[in-house]
Amino acid sequence: MQDENGISFFGALWNGLIWFVQNIAEAFYNFGYAITHPQLWLDWSDKEAIMRFVYYGGSVEFFFVVFTLFLVLTVIGVMYRDVMWKMVRGLEGFANVTGRFFAWAGLLMVVQQIIIVFMQRVFTRADMAFGFGIPFQKDISWFAEELKLYNAMVVCMCCTYTFVQGGHVRVDLIYAGISHRAKRVVDMCGALLFMMPMAVLTWMYGWYFMWRHLIVPKPSASDTLDRLVAKSRALRWNVETIGFSPNGFNAYFLFKILLMLFAGMVFLHAIAFLWRSYLEYVEGQESTGKYLDKDSLGEGEEAYEGAH
Repeated sequence: MQDENGISFFGALWNGLIWFVQNIAEAFYNFGYAITHPQLWLDWSDKEAIMRFVYYGGSVEFFFVVFTLFLVLTVIGVMYRDVMWKMVRGLEGFANVTGRFFAWAGLLMVVQQIIIVFMQRVFTRADMAFGFGIPFQKDISWFAEELKLYNAMVVCMCCTYTFVQGGHVRVDLIYAGISHRAKRVVDMCGALLFMMPMAVLTWMYGWYFMWRHLIVPKPSASDTLDRLVAKSRALRWNVETIGFSPNGFNAYFLFKILLMLFAGMVFLHAIAFLWRSYLEYVEGQESTGKYLDKDSLGEGEEAYEGAH
């Protein structure tokens, strides 16, 4: 029994390794086929194309296409460090630009809350209207609940920006006392073992969660491609418009979209952080913070930076 269990264990391990390598090899074909046949998944006038898009967005095939692209770019970056630095700067720049833009949602949230208070308490209005010609008019309770959307924008779209700026809270047990190279090893392990898996799991679960609130028949993660294509015959858009109150905010599907954007951006920045940690490990302590575009409060405010 022990021998049989041992053989079955190593056999399963070998089969898993073969499956892993095969999926990496097939990723090149899958990527090429998707690029050369965009009408099969981007022509949304075709219901089958929508279902193919839904299936492949949360599929093993899509994961290995992304993973293989990451491996290829990592190998190129290891061979040419200047190329890796450019990729790091590009990904960190994307996080900074996105975060700085969506950070304005915080100001918008405050201004809208003040307007709501004035409209309710001073002018005793039950609704608000914005715009010219045909204004956008909703009940005040709709605008009050919409404030959660601005908060979600700040959380989801500014997460990686805050990471680049060093603004996330860290619990330091051993990090400060170890050497520069040991810190970079910890950072690389953190990106590989925590950031990337968390982002992948959030994407895999969130993908079908989002689509179940956009179309019917509702897709499931257990559906095969053939089953989803068969379901496409009855497909129709059914965007979620249910609020928590009769006149409340009714576009909660936007939160599902933000969840997917959050997962994608965290995964991209995990790659950037892994590459930066590797480069700082190889090039030594003098490369710490190299090309890092951090915000500044101005001359004389250095003591407060990183705490805002």
